[in-house]
Amino acid sequence: MEKEKRLRSNRDFRKVYKKGKGYFNKHFTIIIRKNKLQGSRVGFSITKKHGNAVERNKLKRRLKEIVRHNFNLIKEGYDIVVIPKQNTKNLSYQELEKSATHLLKISFKR
Repeated sequence: MEKEKRLRSNRDFRKVYKKGKGYFNKHFTIIIRKNKLQGSRVGFSITKKHGNAVERNKLKRRLKEIVRHNFNLIKEGYDIVVIPKQNTKNLSYQELEKSATHLLKISFKR
């Protein structure tokens, strides 16, 4: 994913957590907040409960690829934080993609 489409600074994450609206399903929680920028940005928050660094990075790489392929589902001008739940580390790529795209679709319907 390009740098412009990533949420990177701690300050930006805190803004989304504080003033964003949350949506969730069985495998993910996403928090969405309108931003004042041109494009949308996505960040990932994966805690140590998901395993060691290798497992966390694998999950993060998969999620980045899923978001990159489905970026058209995200409306322009939003900051998004994706938080996987603990049961996601054993899911296949297809199951992760199905769950993540479902959540993105329902969160931007309004």
